[in-house]
Amino acid sequence: MLLYLFLIIYFFVLITVFIYASHRYYMVYLYFKHQKNKPVLKKKLERLPRVTIQLPIFNEMYVVRRLITASCGIDYPRELLDIQVLDDSTDETAAVAQKCVKEFREKGFDIHYIHRENREGFKGGALANGLKSAQGEFVAVFDADFVPGKDILQKTIHYFADKSVGMVQTRWTYLNRDYSLLTRIQAIMLDGHFVIEHTARNWSGRFFNFNGTAGVWRKEAIETAGGWQNDTLTEDLDLSYRSQLKGWKFVFLKDEIAPSEIPVDINAFKTQQNRWAKGSIQTARKLLSQIFKSKLPLKVKIEAFFHLTNNMSYLLMLLLSLLMYPSMVARINLGWFQMIVTDVPFLLVATVGISFFYLCSQKAAYKDWKSRLIYMPMLMSLGIGLSVNNSKAVLEALFNIKTEFKRTPKYKIEKKRDRWFGKKYRGEINLSVLIELLLGIYFTFNVYFAYINKIYVSIPFLMIFQIGFFYIAFLSLYQVILTGIASNRFARHFISKRETEDVMAA
Repeated sequence: MLLYLFLIIYFFVLITVFIYASHRYYMVYLYFKHQKNKPVLKKKLERLPRVTIQLPIFNEMYVVRRLITASCGIDYPRELLDIQVLDDSTDETAAVAQKCVKEFREKGFDIHYIHRENREGFKGGALANGLKSAQGEFVAVFDADFVPGKDILQKTIHYFADKSVGMVQTRWTYLNRDYSLLTRIQAIMLDGHFVIEHTARNWSGRFFNFNGTAGVWRKEAIETAGGWQNDTLTEDLDLSYRSQLKGWKFVFLKDEIAPSEIPVDINAFKTQQNRWAKGSIQTARKLLSQIFKSKLPLKVKIEAFFHLTNNMSYLLMLLLSLLMYPSMVARINLGWFQMIVTDVPFLLVATVGISFFYLCSQKAAYKDWKSRLIYMPMLMSLGIGLSVNNSKAVLEALFNIKTEFKRTPKYKIEKKRDRWFGKKYRGEINLSVLIELLLGIYFTFNVYFAYINKIYVSIPFLMIFQIGFFYIAFLSLYQVILTGIASNRFARHFISKRETEDVMAA
């Protein structure tokens, strides 16, 4: 009886995962169907407006100079541009940033250093604080890991000639895409979001979101939507939906790019993913009822549901993982052939759908897309391996457990020869790595169990889970050891002091 109960729960979870995975096919369909709706600049602004560039930073000593230098290099009339360095730093970053700001002020730039004594509201709080003194009618935001191109304002600002446009978002690209296997897979995952999802949603008349950076806002669109708020960890997603609910239109420019640095440390990557997962569910809890009660078209409401609750799939994937062995035991009692005609098709459609989704993003963005085929199995494994980390985030959001905004460490990694080991900032490791390790062992047993019971058809799927959990766990442990977390305090202090002097000298 208990096995049958496990089987019922297993199929419920499997079908729900299947529905979320099938939504990827729908995104690809919308992407190709609405190519004709690509934003076209019909007219330009008669005069260039004043723009405020906001640079929110918190303990970014390795990249803050790069950010400020690139922002001051943007091609826009100086008399129409003011730059705010919104610094909540508690370390040497403050001195580096102040020195850099002073240098550019002496060169004639209207740049201001704004430092808060506390991190109230985290990034959203810093942006809201800066908005009080922002002189621009429009506000461009760039995070510390970005290097804005010289022409980014010239290519975005004229879309605001349409008075209904509240925000223009550009597409992220990656300075360190080829640094490691981890960064290559991350890049493909992000490409799926930007190239397919953003394009499909925006060009088909559905809501999409500002990504917290590399975009330009109409200041009025921020203010009329209630401003930056700090009750979620994804203040950008929250404001995006509130703004569009107020009637503001958003524009996504797929072909206009903004270079960024993606995490090279698996634990930093997990921190980032945790924040995004938790924030999206928090936003769903906050706004979905308002969205459903609105007079928005049904297609917008349905897509908003899938968009804001998509990270629930990690929790479902974790449940599916735990139920895998009981389901196989039940299958043996029922006859393993039943597995072939029931859950294998669901698993096959789900895994193929995810690979198809990401391959379409690569084909749409790169001429050498075929060379990325080899990363698809590992991409699926990494996604499954993240299920422990992201399920924790989802559960915290569902049960309204408050946590602080944890930044993603950046190390100014642009080329393969660049090194981050031993640098000051590190991603955090927690007990989730033990669960990941145990799940890797669990799936090793499942592979063996499937083999001795001749359920060969399930072995490839089980190995995707096994590799994913082991990869996340071992890489987390390996990088912690490699970066010297266990080294003595004197060594860490010496490295930090020496690097600070190097950064200041630069």
